[in-house]
Amino acid sequence: MFQQMADGPVTSAAVGAERAVQRLLDTSMDLRSVALLGPGGEVLAASSGKGWSERARELWDAAGETGDEPVQVHVATDGGEVFALRSVAGSSAIAVTHRFALASLMFCDLRAALRGLDADPEPAAHR
Repeated sequence: MFQQMADGPVTSAAVGAERAVQRLLDTSMDLRSVALLGPGGEVLAASSGKGWSERARELWDAAGETGDEPVQVHVATDGGEVFALRSVAGSSAIAVTHRFALASLMFCDLRAALRGLDADPEPAAHR
């Protein structure tokens, strides 16, 4: 199911990211795909596809051209919508949805997923 995972040791953040992605997929009917990325832009978990790190970086760069560092981005097209959210700790969530997804609900769900990730960054092997 998770086609792109972080390389290296399995951390509690990666396990938590897998669970968060699955929870998002289970609860949001509008969600097409989603990825959770660590502070360095590394993919912790993704529901599909590849290239999330590069695309996320391009999205944040484009949104930051105004001079401010964005923490939230919402782009809508005729074919769907993209939601991106960055936490204070630097993790980010990117979601692709069907058109007319409820923005406030999508950002709320992504924010909850990021809070869970940022809460426990300790590697699972050290527990």
